[in-house]
Amino acid sequence: MPAKSQAQQKAAGAALSAKKGDTKVRDLKGASKSMYDSMSKPELEEMAHTSRGGKPQHKHASRSHH
Repeated sequence: MPAKSQAQQKAAGAALSAKKGDTKVRDLKGASKSMYDSMSKPELEEMAHTSRGGKPQHKHASRSHH
Protein backbone atom coordinates (compact mmCIF):
# COMPACT_ATOMS: atom_id res chain seq x y z
CA MET A 1 0.00 0.00 0.00
CA PRO A 2 1.59 3.28 -1.06
CA ALA A 3 1.98 6.15 1.39
CA LYS A 4 -0.77 8.79 1.26
CA SER A 5 1.46 11.64 2.50
CA GLN A 6 5.10 12.53 3.01
CA ALA A 7 4.60 12.31 6.79
CA GLN A 8 3.26 8.75 6.44
CA GLN A 9 6.19 7.85 4.19
CA LYS A 10 8.70 9.20 6.73
CA ALA A 11 7.02 7.29 9.57
CA ALA A 12 7.20 4.09 7.50
CA GLY A 13 10.89 4.75 6.84
CA ALA A 14 11.59 5.15 10.56
CA ALA A 15 9.69 1.93 11.37
CA LEU A 16 11.53 0.08 8.61
CA SER A 17 14.88 1.28 9.93
CA ALA A 18 13.99 -0.18 13.35
CA LYS A 19 12.82 -3.48 11.78
CA LYS A 20 16.20 -3.75 10.05
CA GLY A 21 17.99 -3.03 13.33
CA ASP A 22 19.51 0.25 12.10
CA THR A 23 17.75 2.30 14.78
CA LYS A 24 16.39 1.43 18.22
CA VAL A 25 12.72 0.53 18.60
CA ARG A 26 12.57 2.62 21.79
CA ASP A 27 13.35 5.72 19.68
CA LEU A 28 10.12 5.29 17.69
CA LYS A 29 7.05 7.34 18.63
CA GLY A 30 3.55 7.90 17.35
CA ALA A 31 2.78 6.64 13.85
CA SER A 32 6.20 5.05 13.32
CA LYS A 33 5.82 2.99 16.54
CA SER A 34 2.35 1.82 15.51
CA MET A 35 3.58 0.93 12.01
CA TYR A 36 6.49 -1.01 13.53
CA ASP A 37 4.05 -3.02 15.67
CA SER A 38 1.38 -3.64 13.02
CA MET A 39 3.13 -3.90 9.63
CA SER A 40 5.49 -6.43 8.10
CA LYS A 41 8.90 -5.50 6.71
CA PRO A 42 7.69 -5.87 3.06
CA GLU A 43 4.67 -3.63 3.79
CA LEU A 44 6.91 -0.99 5.35
CA GLU A 45 9.34 -1.18 2.43
CA GLU A 46 6.52 -0.59 -0.05
CA MET A 47 5.20 2.39 1.91
CA ALA A 48 8.63 3.91 2.56
CA HIS A 49 9.71 3.63 -1.07
CA THR A 50 6.61 5.31 -2.53
CA SER A 51 7.45 8.18 -4.88
CA ARG A 52 7.03 11.55 -3.14
CA GLY A 53 5.85 13.36 -6.26
CA GLY A 54 2.53 15.08 -5.70
CA LYS A 55 2.12 13.85 -2.13
CA PRO A 56 0.82 16.34 0.45
CA GLN A 57 2.93 16.99 3.56
CA HIS A 58 0.13 15.50 5.67
CA LYS A 59 -3.03 13.61 4.82
CA HIS A 60 -6.05 15.71 5.74
CA ALA A 61 -9.40 14.20 6.59
CA SER A 62 -11.86 14.80 3.80
CA ARG A 63 -14.38 17.43 4.74
CA SER A 64 -17.95 17.41 3.63
CA HIS A 65 -19.28 20.78 2.48
CA HIS A 66 -23.05 21.04 2.94
